[in-house]
Amino acid sequence: MRRLLNILVFGIIIGLAGILILQLHVKRTSRDVITTHVSELKTAYTGIVLGASVKPDKTLSPILQDRVDAALLAYENKKFKKFLLSGDHGEKNYDEVNAMKNYLNDKGVPDEDIFLDHAGFDTYDTMFRARDVFKVDNAIIFTQEFHLPRAVYIAKKMGLDVQGYVADNREYPGNSHFARREWLANIKAWMELNIDKSPTYTGKVIPITGESSLSHDKN
Repeated sequence: MRRLLNILVFGIIIGLAGILILQLHVKRTSRDVITTHVSELKTAYTGIVLGASVKPDKTLSPILQDRVDAALLAYENKKFKKFLLSGDHGEKNYDEVNAMKNYLNDKGVPDEDIFLDHAGFDTYDTMFRARDVFKVDNAIIFTQEFHLPRAVYIAKKMGLDVQGYVADNREYPGNSHFARREWLANIKAWMELNIDKSPTYTGKVIPITGESSLSHDKN
């Protein structure tokens, strides 16, 4: 019984050490390409905005608005040419991507510069589809600081040439919870990458260098 207990304790210690090493590895992989200053960004073809919740009235949540505003700032500074707005549009009555598109349209961004990924249900799916569906090869990723290391890590592991831009513009309720959740999310990402998991949906190829209207909802 004592020997089994020792083995169990040893296994827990090894497991915790592995988790800690993974967290450090994710941060180390991404830290050199993350910035908080637009002027430090290298020019890229695509700006990837990662989805987040929208309100019942179809306006952007604070977290999502800050991501879109950060991307808009970089776009206006000519740091990238085309938006790839990726989020959850799995149901007719819940639509993150068109909420972002409408927000950008209101700010003067034309439809031809906006591509929509309706099946970006999580960060892994977004990066997989950016590479395989939209044929993105270099991009700037826009999201909050707690999320960026994982997003960059996944993208780089998939062979994408990416930078990360910190979109934090305020304090967010539950920010400490988001940071803790990243530990589990990093483990999930590592597992998905190692089994080469397919995204929820693949779909036809819509090159980011082509017609953006192919990614838009049909009227």
